Amino acid sequence: MKPSHIRVCLLCLLIFNLSCKDTKTNSAKEANTTIEEESNSPFFKLSLAQWSLHRTFNDKGVSPFKFASISQEMGFEGLEYVNHLYKKQIDNLGFDAVIDSLLALSIEHEMENILIMVDGEGDLASPDEAERNQAVVNHKKWVDAAKKLGCHSIRVNTFGTNDPKEWLPSVVDGLKKLSTYAARQNINILCENHGWLSSDAFMLMEAIGMVGMENCGTLPDFGNWCVKRKAGEKWGECVEEFEDKYKGIELMLKEAEAVSAKSYNFDQKGNEKTLDYPRIMQLVKDSGYKGFVGVEYEGKEIPEKDGILATKKLLLKSAKLLD
Repeated sequence: MKPSHIRVCLLCLLIFNLSCKDTKTNSAKEANTTIEEESNSPFFKLSLAQWSLHRTFNDKGVSPFKFASISQEMGFEGLEYVNHLYKKQIDNLGFDAVIDSLLALSIEHEMENILIMVDGEGDLASPDEAERNQAVVNHKKWVDAAKKLGCHSIRVNTFGTNDPKEWLPSVVDGLKKLSTYAARQNINILCENHGWLSSDAFMLMEAIGMVGMENCGTLPDFGNWCVKRKAGEKWGECVEEFEDKYKGIELMLKEAEAVSAKSYNFDQKGNEKTLDYPRIMQLVKDSGYKGFVGVEYEGKEIPEKDGILATKKLLLKSAKLLD
C-alpha cells in the first residue's frame, strides 16, 4: 500500500472515531435530558373542576359547553363536570343529547373525562329509606353518563343527618345500593368531605369500610372541613370544623380515586392563605396516589381564571419541593 493511501485510511479512521464519539455524546445528552425532564415532571396530572368556573357559566352567561375548550386553553388534561351547571341545557335539549355533546367536545379538544360531581339528585344518606332509595334511582343516570363519557367516577353527597347513630347505617345502605349498580358499569362512587358528617374523616372512613366495595371510595378535598353550620344549615356560616384537616386528608387518601385541590385566596408569594399546599401534596405523594389532581378555585378576591391558574402554578411549585 502506498504511503498516500495509508494517510487517507488513517484520516478516515480518525473521522470515524470522532463521529462515533460525537454520536455517543449526543445520545448521552439526550438520555440525560429525558431523565431530567422526567424528574421535573409532577407525579400527577392536572384536571379542572368545573365549579371553578361556576360564576363564568351562571352569572356571565358563558355556555357550559365551553368547558372543554377553556380547560384546554388553560393547559389542563382532564375534565371534572358539575351536573347542575347543565340543568338548562338538559331541560332544553334532553339528557342524552347533552351527554353526547360533552363527549364530542372532549374528543374535539383532546381532553380526558375524569368524573361527574353530582348534586341535587336526592340524599343517599337520608334516614328515610324511601328517600334514600329514590336518591339511588336518581343517581343511576349519572352513572350511565359517566360510563358513556369515559369517566372513572361520580362524586356523590352524603349529608343525611348530623346524628352519627342514624347517619352511619343510612349512608352505608345508600352507598352500597348505588355502588352495586355502578360496579356493573365499572364506575366508582366517590364520597367527598362536603359538609356535616361527611367532613368528619373518621366517620366517613368508617362508613366506606362498612360498605366494603372496591368501587366505593373517596375524593378528598383540601378544604370543606365544616362539620356544623349556623342554624343547622348545609351551607353558610361555619360554627365547627373537623379537628385536623391534614389528618383528614391523610385518612381519606387511603381510599382516594380522585383529589380536589381546593383554593380560596393567595398571598403575595402565591401561596394559599389557609392551606399548606406542599404539606398536603407530600401527603398525596406518600399515599401512592398518581391520578389526576383537580383544581377547584372557590375564591372571590381575583377573577376565576386567575385563581385557577394561581392554583395550578402552586400545585406545580409544591411538587418540586417534595421528597
